[in-house]
Amino acid sequence: MKVFATYNIKGGVGKTATAVNLAYLSSLDGARTLIWDLDPQGAATFYFRIKAKIKGGARRLFRGKGDLDPFIKGTDFDGLDLLPADFSYRHMDLALGDTKKPGKQLARLLRPLAVEYDILFFDCAPSISLASESVFGAADTLLVPTIPTTLSLRTLDQLRRYLHKRGMADLQVLPFFCMVDRRKGLHRDICDSREMHPFDFLTTEIPYSSLVEQMGTRRAPLATFAHLSRAAVAYRALWREVRERQGVTVPGYDQGATVIDEKVSHERPAHN
Repeated sequence: MKVFATYNIKGGVGKTATAVNLAYLSSLDGARTLIWDLDPQGAATFYFRIKAKIKGGARRLFRGKGDLDPFIKGTDFDGLDLLPADFSYRHMDLALGDTKKPGKQLARLLRPLAVEYDILFFDCAPSISLASESVFGAADTLLVPTIPTTLSLRTLDQLRRYLHKRGMADLQVLPFFCMVDRRKGLHRDICDSREMHPFDFLTTEIPYSSLVEQMGTRRAPLATFAHLSRAAVAYRALWREVRERQGVTVPGYDQGATVIDEKVSHERPAHN
C-alpha cells in the first residue's frame, strides 16, 4: 500500500482539495483507495457526505488493538472509502502522548489495511505536532500544496529544517504550486524559479479557480461536475505526475488518463 499525506504547516492552502481530488482519480484508475481525514474540521468527510464521528474518538483508536475496519465508511464512488474525521482529533497529541512510541502509532494502525487498499491518503491538519510526526512516520510521500508567495516558501523551508533536525530528511517531499494566478507578477516569478527552492517541485501547477471552492457546495470531487475545467485538468495532470514519480502500479494504471477521461466524459463541461 502506498501512503500519501497532503500536508502543510499552513492552513488554507488546498490540502483537502488535493486529497479529495487525487483520491477520486486514484479510484478511477482502479486502485482500492482510502482517505483518512485527520483534520478535526472534517472538510474531506463533509465533501463525501459522511458524518464526522468516530465512536470513542482518537483515544479509542490508539488504545485499541488497531482494528480500523469498524470505522471505515464507503463513499458514493466505487473503490473509494473514507475513515472519517472526529472533533476529538483536536486532542490527538494528547492521545498519542499516552502511547508508547507515538511517532509510530499511525504506521501501526495502517499495517492491517495493506491487504485491503492500494493507496491511502492522509488529509492532515495544519501544524507541526506529535500527530504530524506520526504522519511522517507512516507516509511514503508528503504532497505539499504551496501557494506561490514568500511566506509560503518560508514555511516550506521550516518543514525542510524540521525534517532534517528530526532525522527524517529521507522522507520524500513533493511540493507543488497551487492557487496559482499568473496574472500576478509574484506568482509568475516564484513559479518560474522553482529550481531555486529547497525541494524538487513537481512541474504541475493548480490554478486558482472558484470551481474548487464549489466542491464545498457540491460536496463532490471536481471531476464529477467540472471535468473540463482548467483546475480539473490540472489535478489529472498532477495525479499522473505523482503516479509516475512514485512508480505506482496497480490495475488500470497502464491506461492512466484514458480511463479517467472516459469515466468522466459524460459530465457537463465547465470552465475556469
